Amino acid sequence: MNLHNALLPSRSVLRLSGGDACNWLQSLVTNDIENLKSGDGRFAALLSPQGKILFDFFVVNDGDAFLIDCAADQSASLLKRLAMYKLRADIALIDASSSLMVAAAWGDAPPPVSRAIVYQDPRHSALGWRMIGEAQEFDLMGIEGGQEDAYQVHRIACGVPQGGLDFTYNDSFPHDANMDILNGVDFKKGCYIGQEVISRVHHRGAARKRIMKVAFSGRAPAKGSAITAGEIAIGEMGSSAGELGLAMLRIDRVEDFKAAGKTLQADGADVFVV
Repeated sequence: MNLHNALLPSRSVLRLSGGDACNWLQSLVTNDIENLKSGDGRFAALLSPQGKILFDFFVVNDGDAFLIDCAADQSASLLKRLAMYKLRADIALIDASSSLMVAAAWGDAPPPVSRAIVYQDPRHSALGWRMIGEAQEFDLMGIEGGQEDAYQVHRIACGVPQGGLDFTYNDSFPHDANMDILNGVDFKKGCYIGQEVISRVHHRGAARKRIMKVAFSGRAPAKGSAITAGEIAIGEMGSSAGELGLAMLRIDRVEDFKAAGKTLQADGADVFVV
């Protein structure tokens, strides 16, 4: 069986419980939480009123509560932000990272069954599975520490961006980060923060830029390097691994320069949209 796995220490887990938990979270995030089945997970974001991504995360239904798999370096800020919206809602929100960890597995078969929550990564089928559980459960499953870099290589090969690396929080719309095609936004659900802006962009087809997978030969361009066509800047380099990377690019200009046969460059390297 060809199965790879990795603990993801860059992730933290928040726990949301209480009688109002489902309705309260439903009113805040970009995806539909009401129909989320026990043991399943969904990709979502919390937006600013202007429609910019403040936080992106996975919401997992563990039967008794909702677990939020988020970036570890954002967990305290996310907890504080969510607490702002609590008001009189019957909810309890805590950081559960002292007891719960996040892991990933990918390959041609799912990881072995255990007490950990195991669900298909909702963003892209090739990404494999995500897991939330206690350290001893992952030990029994043979989940390895020190393999997060291998997971990042796999993520980039799948063309899936990561916040803070491939797009900037509070400066990017969900469409910029491909959340609309990575199952991170439900355009049929009720109101949530920033919905009007996102709905308008979606229905007008007004997205101006996207994160795209790119290839290059030789040394990878540095993260943040400007991607240019001649003297014209059309985007910015994100994360990379080997000869592949992700870049935020202006959709219209990429098409124009490809049609004109012009080569894109970044940090001294030729860049090709895959």
